[in-house]
Amino acid sequence: MTDYKRALAEIARGHSLTLSSVPDGFDAFVAADFARLLASKAHGRAAVLVHVARDGQRARAFEEAVAFAAPDLELLDFPAWDCQPYDRVSPNAAIAARRMTVLSRLARSNSSEERPRILSTTVNALMQRVPPLKWISAESFSAAPGNAIEMDSLVRWLETNGFLRSSTVRETGEYAVRGGILDLYAPGMLAPIRLDFFGDTLESIRAFDAESQRTTGQLRALDLVPMSEVQLTTETMKRFRQAYITQFGAQTRGDMLYEAVSEGRRHAGMEHWLPLFYGTADTLFDYVGDAPIFLDALAEDAATERLSQIKDYYDARKEQHDSDPARSPYKPLAPDALYLSPAEWSRALETGPTLRFSPFEVPAAANVIDCGGHIGR
Repeated sequence: MTDYKRALAEIARGHSLTLSSVPDGFDAFVAADFARLLASKAHGRAAVLVHVARDGQRARAFEEAVAFAAPDLELLDFPAWDCQPYDRVSPNAAIAARRMTVLSRLARSNSSEERPRILSTTVNALMQRVPPLKWISAESFSAAPGNAIEMDSLVRWLETNGFLRSSTVRETGEYAVRGGILDLYAPGMLAPIRLDFFGDTLESIRAFDAESQRTTGQLRALDLVPMSEVQLTTETMKRFRQAYITQFGAQTRGDMLYEAVSEGRRHAGMEHWLPLFYGTADTLFDYVGDAPIFLDALAEDAATERLSQIKDYYDARKEQHDSDPARSPYKPLAPDALYLSPAEWSRALETGPTLRFSPFEVPAAANVIDCGGHIGR
């Protein structure tokens, strides 16, 4: 624990460290110890520790280990999109919901929260730009039984924020309206809920089973976050059209993406032009502030590979677009608009405290702490 305290002092100074002798599995115990120490020194601030795995498989293994090693901690899981850079499809709705739930949770953090928290993510997720923090902070919908709420207003909010209308609600992101009842399966919820209205008054919020449609419990409040990282409002649609024309020219006839957004319709893959809707985009670093970043072994190698992959995908799209710009079916944004550049990635890791896990013993040095973990007995 003495070395941990020394490490904590180095973190407070913004210094970077190598944590040696940390084999796979043991990293969860080390991260949990640091999370508790950070929370004890937070002095009323919401404390968060960020663990960056080299890929999704390693992230899941780390999360399972944390759940076993430290069930008292709050574990936030921020996954990467399940589609390739410059793809024609949108990320899976369930993944988008998980991402938006975490971003909303981070945006609403306040000084009254004392529970230690670990944010688990991957290199791919950390390198990708996300909706602006100020938009996530403002865009939510809260209600409780007895509140005056127009159902039409709630339906408009759901449509604007990526929810899909369905006859029967069974999957996350779906909603259904039947008279004065609105069924909804929101991100972060274990079961769908049923909102019962009497006129413009919300009378009750009940959880129900998606298969049997029977009520399973009552809720005292409702707190919704968007299903999609792209919000379609009059303002965002106008901003997109202006930015799209500035970026790619005024030849938009037959452009299915441009026409869909102009008509207020969601288009498959529109998230790959996310900055055009908001005028800017943030990164996960903006949401976590000066939180210490714990890098999985080989995470930086994975980042180098990812940057190369992004460039390859962009070059392929750009070559196709340049061959016939007027008829190009895909107009790609520059990589720096959607992802961290190599310089930004390096600068982000150098700006705040970064702790690199190594499964091996590393020669003693001022910036090395041996955590004493070994494989086997």
